[in-house]
Amino acid sequence: TLRKPISQSSMADWASKNLNMHTQGIFRRRISISNMLSWNGGSIKKPMLITSNRTIKKEACEMFKLVQSYMGDRQTRMDRNHVALVTVTKCWSMQGLRDELYIQLIRQTTDNMCYRSLAWGWELMAISLAFFSPSPKFQSYLEGYIYRHLDSDEKIAQHIKEHLDLKNKKITKSRKKRKQNTEDEGLPISTYAKYCYRKLHKVAITGGKKGLRKPTVEEITHARNAILTPSLFGSSLEEIMLRQQDMYPGSKLPWVQTQLSQQVLALGGEQTEGIFRIPGDIDEVNALKLQVDQWRIPNSLSDPNIPASLLKLWYRELEEPVIPQQFYKECISNYENPDAAVAVVQLLPELNRLVLCYLIHFLQIFAQPSNVGRTKMDVNNLAMVMAPNCLRCQSDDPRVIFENTRKEMSFLRMLIVHLDTSFIKGLV
Repeated sequence: TLRKPISQSSMADWASKNLNMHTQGIFRRRISISNMLSWNGGSIKKPMLITSNRTIKKEACEMFKLVQSYMGDRQTRMDRNHVALVTVTKCWSMQGLRDELYIQLIRQTTDNMCYRSLAWGWELMAISLAFFSPSPKFQSYLEGYIYRHLDSDEKIAQHIKEHLDLKNKKITKSRKKRKQNTEDEGLPISTYAKYCYRKLHKVAITGGKKGLRKPTVEEITHARNAILTPSLFGSSLEEIMLRQQDMYPGSKLPWVQTQLSQQVLALGGEQTEGIFRIPGDIDEVNALKLQVDQWRIPNSLSDPNIPASLLKLWYRELEEPVIPQQFYKECISNYENPDAAVAVVQLLPELNRLVLCYLIHFLQIFAQPSNVGRTKMDVNNLAMVMAPNCLRCQSDDPRVIFENTRKEMSFLRMLIVHLDTSFIKGLV
């Protein structure tokens, strides 16, 4: 998890140690840190961050042009989707460029007097966070920057207004021009910042896009749309249910949960050796995730490990686990007591209780002896692979984590063996 945002003074200290100080003019005077971190309309001749890697040095300067192109500050023949794709792919493929991109975006969204350019800079940051996280040493710096913009709309609007007032003092149509500039394309900056803040927390844990396939235009579009339309992955159960209200008004369970579970069974998952233990092809899982987020289940699926892996990912990425944090202690205290374990389930909020009971009902199918013979996944194995997706230990102490892992597995095993989930059949 991330630390609290670092202070302004700590950020200035970080910048003084890590920025690759640029120079200007014939006397090569060093540019101040504040100028280094303010919007720049020109190009750069060396990276923003100190590096000895020659490839990074070259790519960083090219990437700055791409950032300017995406933000509309530099002309390009490429459409913005393609600019974002090239930028993100460079950083996704080359880890050393990631912090460089984020510091460039910090620079280009600081003291930027064009609202449209500013909004597009934040949009590119949001898109990038869907694919890769900053390095651990840069994380706090980026978080601090985003944090300062969570409630910054009035301040930004005032800043741009003052700048335009100065610029337009002698122009009679200044009011009209000012309105055009401040109301140009883009959401409020706080909307981007709030999204980026949540996304940064998640990507710091998940590590971003995995697999061998490079990012695609579809994934770029999906990452942009997620700013306004929350994904079915990584959201809270309440948000997911709210999103599906119009399409499935009578449903008491998340569509994504029931559909993926049914796909696993439809493809013969209960007869597949190592189901839930053997991961599906990561690129195919990513492709299915993209489809599911658009409320589609393709007909071309043949491997039950694909929906099974995505289902595990859905549980694991929930903003709050299926068993909320406040019940964690009670779960690991009652890991050997069947009655007490079942009693904890009854205490859960209604939505969490239904989602958990559906999962246990689903796992009970696989725990049947006739299926275990084929899958080699008995109740202990099922509990082992699923417990980390339902319960989250908050401790940083490896000994506590190790000890609790055993208790989490035992607790889930108690539920698979003893929880009565027969009522679920009437819900689906």
